Amino acid sequence: MDQKIYHGDITPSEIAHGLLAFFHRGNYRVQQVGNDEAVTVQIATVQNPISGGQTAMTVRLQKVTDGVSVTIGQQAWFGVAASLGTTAIAALRNPFSLLGRLDDLAQDIESLQLKDKVLQLIDNLARARGVDFELSERLNRLACDYCLTANPVGEPSCIACGAPLGEQQPFTCTRCGFVLKRNESICPNCRQDTRIPL
Repeated sequence: MDQKIYHGDITPSEIAHGLLAFFHRGNYRVQQVGNDEAVTVQIATVQNPISGGQTAMTVRLQKVTDGVSVTIGQQAWFGVAASLGTTAIAALRNPFSLLGRLDDLAQDIESLQLKDKVLQLIDNLARARGVDFELSERLNRLACDYCLTANPVGEPSCIACGAPLGEQQPFTCTRCGFVLKRNESICPNCRQDTRIPL
């Protein structure tokens, strides 16, 4: 399961609408359930597709403070593996049989790339709205340990009492937007090294 957090002015419904507009065509069907706080989008191949095997994927979109959490479930491969197997066996028996299965093969390869396409589409939608993995301006504050006054991130000392704020500065993972602690070099969400930018 993959999770990303997009910080900024975007809603689950806007992302769901983008997924619906892009994928509800051809061999795919899309179903959307929920409201603006939490939306679940299911993307699946149609019953008895014209070509290729069947697959399905669920995308959960949840409103979080100043942004949206996107969780992509495990893709179900129920028909794609069987379809690819049939193509491989037919090709072993007679290489010319591949000509009759080109549409199936092309659809299966497209289905294998479904998760990547979903992530890319969501990234593009977020970028178009000016949303990314950085903390939003409103959340870009930290509380002084001594007087609990909210301070802008980057402030070396508290604006109220003057206490040092150095180790409290928050930051997010450059790969998934998860809010990290200063001493975390590996993101607990995506398990990637946070010191290496995209």
